[in-house]
Amino acid sequence: MTQPSALEALARRMGVLDSYRDIHGTEHATTADTRIALLRAMGVAIERENDARHELARLDAAESERLLEPVAVIHAHAWQLPALPVAEGTEWTAELVLEDGTRESLHGVTSGAPPPTTPAPLPLGYHELRLSVREGGRTREANQLLIVSPAQCTTVQQRIGARRAVGVLANLYSVRSAHDWGCGDLGDLRRLAGWVADAGGSFIGVNPLHALCNRGGAVSPYSPVSRLFNNPIYLDVGALPELVDSPEAGSLLADAGFVAAREALRAGHLVDYAGVMRLKRRVLELLHRAFARRHRGRETPRGVAYRQYRDAQGETLDRFAVFSAIAEHLAGPDGDAPDCTWHRWPAALQDPASAAVAEFARANEEAIDFHRYLQFALDAQLAGAGGALAVGIYRDLAVGSAPDGCDTWAWPSLFARGAAIGAPPDDFAVDGQNWGLPPITPVALRTDRYRYWIRLLRASFAHGGALRIDHVMGLFRQYWVPDGLSARHGAYVRYPAEELLHITALESHRHNAVVVGENLGTVPPEVGPALDAHGVLASAVVYFERNAGGEFLPAADYPAHALVSIGTHDHVPLAGFLSGRDLEIHRDLGLLADEDERRRALSERDRARQSLLERLEREGVAPAAEAESADVVNAAHAFLGRTPASMVGVALDDLGLETDPVNVPGTNDSHYPNWQRKMRRPLEDIETPAAAASLRAAGGSAEPRTLPSA
Repeated sequence: MTQPSALEALARRMGVLDSYRDIHGTEHATTADTRIALLRAMGVAIERENDARHELARLDAAESERLLEPVAVIHAHAWQLPALPVAEGTEWTAELVLEDGTRESLHGVTSGAPPPTTPAPLPLGYHELRLSVREGGRTREANQLLIVSPAQCTTVQQRIGARRAVGVLANLYSVRSAHDWGCGDLGDLRRLAGWVADAGGSFIGVNPLHALCNRGGAVSPYSPVSRLFNNPIYLDVGALPELVDSPEAGSLLADAGFVAAREALRAGHLVDYAGVMRLKRRVLELLHRAFARRHRGRETPRGVAYRQYRDAQGETLDRFAVFSAIAEHLAGPDGDAPDCTWHRWPAALQDPASAAVAEFARANEEAIDFHRYLQFALDAQLAGAGGALAVGIYRDLAVGSAPDGCDTWAWPSLFARGAAIGAPPDDFAVDGQNWGLPPITPVALRTDRYRYWIRLLRASFAHGGALRIDHVMGLFRQYWVPDGLSARHGAYVRYPAEELLHITALESHRHNAVVVGENLGTVPPEVGPALDAHGVLASAVVYFERNAGGEFLPAADYPAHALVSIGTHDHVPLAGFLSGRDLEIHRDLGLLADEDERRRALSERDRARQSLLERLEREGVAPAAEAESADVVNAAHAFLGRTPASMVGVALDDLGLETDPVNVPGTNDSHYPNWQRKMRRPLEDIETPAAAASLRAAGGSAEPRTLPSA
């Protein structure tokens, strides 16, 4: 076997894989140029083979000096002092500090005997091992994060005591109602939760609620300014308690010009993020002043709750609020939209630890506190949004953060510079994909003892009973594309999946929340068994569940350990699938190369439509002859109810008979209004007895062969 070069060995050590196999089974080797580019993105200064040899020697020397790994995971609660890389006869002292503050001291001398263990199993949680050794006349010290994790994430049965959970999947920004401001909000979510609960459902799934810049094309929920905090555009302004303390806000809400502006936003077919946020901000600033006057720093219930929220969030909240205030201070070209692109800020403000940022914070405390208040208000409203639902809110965690957003500014040492996450070439993207999201360097993440991942999970689990992890394969490996190169020239980078999954299981246990992994597309064979072993539900999408001949699979063949749905946010709603509306859009956008390709796509859609109808007939849920789209949608929901899946998600878009997708992958806002399309019908028109019957059928409780039309 050929000895790897120093460059190959170094790249492997940093997690860069030697090659990958595409969807056709063809192997693609990682080139030397790609290795060098990705190592440089990780902060390893390297240009040639000799540099790689020096870096390997440096890493070897550092490893020989390391007493403890930065992190250790315990599965069975039993703990044993790890073997120490020191000579026999070396004196050592260890202190085990449990999460609750309990301390246990151990000491001894290294020998051939087994290392000592604790007399009782350790509790679940995050503990710290502090070690000191005396060797060769010098003392060496080290700390280790000791994670004691349950075997699996919380199950549906543990959460609600039932075999199955059924709910509605909604793109919250697209929701219309009698009360919206031009964008769905947490008030709409609360009202929808009540209807779903009355209809027998147990959860509502929502798009990522992560913080966005809310301007121009920066509105994708999957490319957020921060994954740690939420978007204030979703605040239900009329439900904020500060309204009773602010006559100024009440007067503004009643002003004829203000009302007209809100009605104009409501009437638009697309969400005007900047316009909605601009209007809401006028009221929110008045409410913040009332809050500061009446509650901040006082022992009122609201004031105490705010102090507790700030204490719990700590420096992470402060940095986000400072970032947001700076972005607004450096307003963008339209004058009142924030400049969230920190790479083009004055150099002194690009470092969150700089004296200039500290001075800005001292001079702009009220502007900064305004953003703390918004996050506090969002957190309080989210706490009540799930209503009587047994599972509650099913939240969504995006795979990454925007390259120029708060997360990369606040946690600069974690993110690679000079590469982006993407996907290798396949039949749908022959040149591969570059998603523009900066990857987290796996070595830096582990060295930092997973602080960001733990914080991210806690933010995502907050006030929810389930969590979807977008592109869950990213916990195992991510495809990195070097800046300046085609996505064809990327490579996969390995991540510490076992430790990440054990932390996920621990946070799932603490929040009593179910975890779903989005594992669609080409997934390595080890991912499925690992997710199953850790109790993470898979994703099963009807559009993809077909055999080699393209026929839709029987309901009984669906996985039980999964959330099943008809489509996702990247697919056309079922009514649009049946009518071929997505193919019309692809034609108009030039995504179908020519007339021959369009005809082939239409022919394939005809076959798929007929195959779906045949499958529904075989399952005993066929719609009536000459069925309308509503009948087919209802029958498809009954089909979902016949699968053995633990969770079933019914799209609000399907209940509302939407035809246009909210997102067309591979396009941007200059081609298609991704993430901006509103629903055509308001909630009040969708929440009908027929829609409730369709939802119940998806839960498996309805048996009739022909279901009522919407």
